[in-house]
Amino acid sequence: MNRNIARILLDLEAVSLRIDPPFTWTSGRLAPIYCDNRLIISDPASRKRVTAGFKTLIEEKGFHPDVIAGTATAGIPHAAWLSDLMDLPMVYVRGAAKGHGKQNRIEGRLEAGKRVILIEDLISTGGSSVSAAEGLKEAGADVLGVLAIFTYGLEVAQKAFLEANIPLYTLTSFDVLAKEAAEGGRLSESDLDTLAQWQRDPALWSENRKKESQK
Repeated sequence: MNRNIARILLDLEAVSLRIDPPFTWTSGRLAPIYCDNRLIISDPASRKRVTAGFKTLIEEKGFHPDVIAGTATAGIPHAAWLSDLMDLPMVYVRGAAKGHGKQNRIEGRLEAGKRVILIEDLISTGGSSVSAAEGLKEAGADVLGVLAIFTYGLEVAQKAFLEANIPLYTLTSFDVLAKEAAEGGRLSESDLDTLAQWQRDPALWSENRKKESQK
């Protein structure tokens, strides 16, 4: 895992850590962490390092993709920069097929049998990424794996990728980022314990915090 990428996410506040008060996710759950990797696209130096990180990871894993795919929408810019760097074709995958026109789910030209790497910005539960990868498979692609910038490292995501038999690799992770934040003086030992409790059971952590706030 890349500590330099973790440092980029912290410096850009693409990943923010806040114990009290916690963040409220779209799902309504409370969490001590929030990720908005879209901030990377506004910083040329950071996005170049992320793109280079993806290329290095692909080379380290011995992958030889024919096509780079991006998830809509957050994976699209990173897939575009990576495909340009590697001089490869690119496609992107919608969350669902369009309800009009050709009703495409995959945009761009993808021939059956092509080896594809799918680029994602963030792995939370893994559901949308696995769905996109399965959409590529249904189109006849050989999905070599999903590559993401960051993962929360939740058990539910690990299980989703394992059950789908889809390899997942990330540039950095929750554990690496938390360690980097602690060593940089951004978190205390107590904060680290709180983050670990959340990661083990996000739903329970959220419920407990909601109950505490109602007292």
